[in-house]
Amino acid sequence: MGKTLFDKIWDAHVVHAVNASQEVLYIDRHFIHEVTSPQAFAGLRDRGIGLFRKDQTVATADHNVPTINQHLPIEEPLSRIQVETLTKNCAEFDVNLFGLGHENQGIVHVIGPELGITQPGMTIVCGDSHTSTHGAFGTIAFGIGTSQVEQVFATQTLLVSKPKKMRINIEGQLSEGVLSKDIILYLLAKLTAGGGTGYFIEYAGEAIESLSMEARMTICNMSIEMGARGGLIAPDQKTFDYIQGRDYAPSGQEWTEALAYWKTLKTDSDAEFDLEYTFQASDIEPMVTYGTNPGMGLKVTENIPSGLSSSKQESFSKSLEYMGLQADQPIQGLAIQNVFIGSCTNSRMEDLRIAAKYVQGKKVKEGVRAMIVPGSQQVSKQAIAEGLDKIFTEAGFEFREAGCSACLGMNEDKIPMGEYCVSTSNRNFEGRQGPGARTILASPLTAAAAAIHGKIVDPREN
Repeated sequence: MGKTLFDKIWDAHVVHAVNASQEVLYIDRHFIHEVTSPQAFAGLRDRGIGLFRKDQTVATADHNVPTINQHLPIEEPLSRIQVETLTKNCAEFDVNLFGLGHENQGIVHVIGPELGITQPGMTIVCGDSHTSTHGAFGTIAFGIGTSQVEQVFATQTLLVSKPKKMRINIEGQLSEGVLSKDIILYLLAKLTAGGGTGYFIEYAGEAIESLSMEARMTICNMSIEMGARGGLIAPDQKTFDYIQGRDYAPSGQEWTEALAYWKTLKTDSDAEFDLEYTFQASDIEPMVTYGTNPGMGLKVTENIPSGLSSSKQESFSKSLEYMGLQADQPIQGLAIQNVFIGSCTNSRMEDLRIAAKYVQGKKVKEGVRAMIVPGSQQVSKQAIAEGLDKIFTEAGFEFREAGCSACLGMNEDKIPMGEYCVSTSNRNFEGRQGPGARTILASPLTAAAAAIHGKIVDPREN
């Protein structure tokens, strides 16, 4: 029997089988940031040991950084302490750090791919759940806890249980105005926020293969929102073309050898999955969420559901109450006060170009605060070179500096209590963007349209 792509990568990284359910897995790349690394560094210090393979660890500051005046000292005390601690720890343990002011600084899941650090066939971990983003390159990438961060520091391995395997096929071609963010929100609405629990997902099919690398990253990024351990897509010529020539990509003979290996990374035709789904791309429309988990989504043309099964009705009603919405209410036409285009889900050049194309020559609706936050210094520099910053500012957007920003209420870019924010981020939990904030997840195109109209609209018709 053949092997899945997941099996091929996993099996190649097993150092030791502890028992029938647990194995020691070798880790190729370890990304860290300022939030989940301090305790792990402290653990090394207390034990009097260093990093086992420091050259395989890459650090950046992203979660707590301000997105204006990054050249000045951070004003918020906790954020300042966390970023300063990361800087000190990386200096002490000789870790490669892309800190504030560095040309490569940015959101950890943006800079890894754009620098060529992320490569097919790798195992990649980070103390951040959206590490699944890197699966777009044909990697096994997943988030880990702080104690596991210390384990990787000390041994470059992890004690893990192998998840089950799921494949999701999206067949056919997407309609105009439908983006990869709409695909993953559609899948979440169909399979629920728990539909992938216990699985690692491979995305396949004509619609997936037609996507750019940046679009594939968006889908893999939100695999965790389905409860999955992660998600991956088989590498192809688009993958190889994206990586070639980047700062940390192999070159010369190393490139030739790497490419030969990468081309073997595909699921065998006779491989079996524990669970498999097939959906049609033609059924997917622009999507938004209406509730307080990413699985509570609907097409922008639909009404909010009237209810769920009795066992889930209480949480459904509580979610609508928090969001200030009613069952059977159309989602189109809902007035919004904030728009955030950014996060590790949708802050790359493709996302910014899509939004800029829509807003060019238009104006943000009066009373709406709209932010564009590039995912990295490189994205920001390229956007400015293409004049996108001027398009956004002339339309009334704030064009800010690189960081996680309003994806989460962990920095200064919070959404005010009770206000709606159409956000290209990945989570809409209660208080995710600030205490009492109401988050509606959407694609960059749908978010840009909401900013211009001051309400949720179908971007294909406006």
